[in-house]
Amino acid sequence: MPNILSITEEFVTQLLTNELDANFLYHNLRHTQRVVKNTKELVDHCGLDEKENEAILLAAWLHDTGYTKGIEEHEASSCEIARSFLSENGIDETRMAHICSLIMATKRQHEPQNLSEEIIRDADASHLGQSSYLETSEMLRDELALLGVADISRKQWRNANIKMFQTEHRFYTDYAKNTWQEGKDQNLKKIIKNRKKGNKALKKEQLKVQLKNKSPERGIQTMYRVTMRNHLKLSDIADTKANILLSVNAIIISLLLTNLIPKLDNPSNGYLIVPTGIFVLFSITSMIMSVLATRPNVTSGEFNKEDVKDQKVNLLFFGNFHKMQLADYEWAIEEMIKDQSYLYSSLTKDLYYLGVVLNKKYNLLRWTYTIFMIGMILSVIAFFVALKFYGPDRVLPPIAS
Repeated sequence: MPNILSITEEFVTQLLTNELDANFLYHNLRHTQRVVKNTKELVDHCGLDEKENEAILLAAWLHDTGYTKGIEEHEASSCEIARSFLSENGIDETRMAHICSLIMATKRQHEPQNLSEEIIRDADASHLGQSSYLETSEMLRDELALLGVADISRKQWRNANIKMFQTEHRFYTDYAKNTWQEGKDQNLKKIIKNRKKGNKALKKEQLKVQLKNKSPERGIQTMYRVTMRNHLKLSDIADTKANILLSVNAIIISLLLTNLIPKLDNPSNGYLIVPTGIFVLFSITSMIMSVLATRPNVTSGEFNKEDVKDQKVNLLFFGNFHKMQLADYEWAIEEMIKDQSYLYSSLTKDLYYLGVVLNKKYNLLRWTYTIFMIGMILSVIAFFVALKFYGPDRVLPPIAS
């Protein structure tokens, strides 16, 4: 007869792989394999006969198969699956009943009645003493949430774990006490430590929120910061637009100088003089206005102590202090920081004058793009008219002297 343990392993592996809901992150094939491994470890050290060891291992393999039918009363479902499977493989009723009693011994709160039940309970709870307990515990919490059993916060889960460690669970066999109890104690310490850290972090976050809500300064600072950032971004956009026009017109004039203008000294090309002149005039005008839009305006760069005391100088704009000595500027900044109204006044002035500069830039850019557009249209029309009425095959009318 084939080895019943090998047949059971193959059966359980196929069953849990193919029929178990994927949301069982903890109670899956890996968990069953881990329980079987630890059961083997226990039976090797507990001195039971071979037949009893086999029964315990069969129960370890089959104890969570009931999860394929649902989470409610899964131990009883596991017994039903076990009876059907064992019956098909020639196991007698007495032996099946014993294996099912071992499966039912894994039910929570069950108090073991003999060594075999102690072994399977210790094997099923051996993860409590493993170094990977915190990770497997999180898998169980996620599993309960995914299955809709319970959505438990990390804080509640830690408290439930601490209670379970301290008042509910204990190892029964001497081997489990000697091998896994120390790891269990270490895991309990880690959970308690994490709870303390979580409480401190929560208190710190709550305090931070309270300070934010109580301080109107934060909203004012955010307003200045966001507005300043938007102004600077708009200034960058304006400079980029001006540079694009400069580049385009520079390319146009370069092409005219190298390809078209040298041909104008030929009398047969005289009809191109007017269109070319219009083209060049508007391109140069666009370039000049683009330069004006981006040309910096630097102020005197100096101030005196009276200006600072009277709050007449904006210390946040480089144009007002670039010629000053470092010591004088540091003194002025310290004076400004002491007076909150002066500080906010300086920020407001900085925003205002930056807005004035932006208005000038965008007005110039608007005119520049308008002139460039009109120039392109007039130039194309002029070239078309010149070619149509005064082309190479036509005589250019005399220019009145």
